[in-house]
Amino acid sequence: MKVIQTEIEGVLIFEPRVFGDSRGFFYESFNQKVFDDATGGGFSFVQDNHSRSARGVLRGLHFQHAPHAQGKLVRAAAGAVFDVAVDIRKGSPTFGRWVGAELNAENHRQMWVPPGLAHGFLVLSETADFLYKTTDYYAPQAEGAVRWDDPDLAIAWPDVGGPPQLSGKDAAAGSLRDL
Repeated sequence: MKVIQTEIEGVLIFEPRVFGDSRGFFYESFNQKVFDDATGGGFSFVQDNHSRSARGVLRGLHFQHAPHAQGKLVRAAAGAVFDVAVDIRKGSPTFGRWVGAELNAENHRQMWVPPGLAHGFLVLSETADFLYKTTDYYAPQAEGAVRWDDPDLAIAWPDVGGPPQLSGKDAAAGSLRDL
C-alpha cells in the first residue's frame, strides 16, 4: 500500500495495491500494521459508518470536540466524492488550511483525517456509498460543524451543476472564526 503525506501534518492518503482480472478485483482495504507505521500508532477504530448520498449532496464540515474527537479513515466504496479535511487545531501551523482529494470506487483511495480536524465530502457521481472507520463513538453533545462555504477557508469545491444539497444542521453551521 502506498501512503501519501498531504500538506497538512497527519492527513494521509492511502492507495492500495489492486489486483484485477476479468473476474473483478481484490485489494486489502485495511492493514493495522501499515496504518500504525504511517500514523505513528496509538489509534484504534471503534465504529464503522456507511452513508449513501445523491449527486450534489455535501456532508460537512463535521468534527467532534475533545474528549470525543474522532479520527476518520474514509473511502468511497461506490461512486465518487471530493473529500476534504480542514485543520481546526488551535496552534497548528496549518490552522485554517484544507486538503482535498477525489475518492472513488475506481481509485480505491482512502483518506486518514486525524482527530482535531473537520471533515466533509461532496458527491460527484449519481450516488456514492461512503464508508468511515472512526476512533471514537458518535457523541452528539461534542459535535460541531464549520460552514462548507466559509470564505476564510475558500475551499475549491468541484462544480456539480448547482448549489450543494445540505442538511439543516450543515446549512446553519458557523464559520471557522466562530470556533
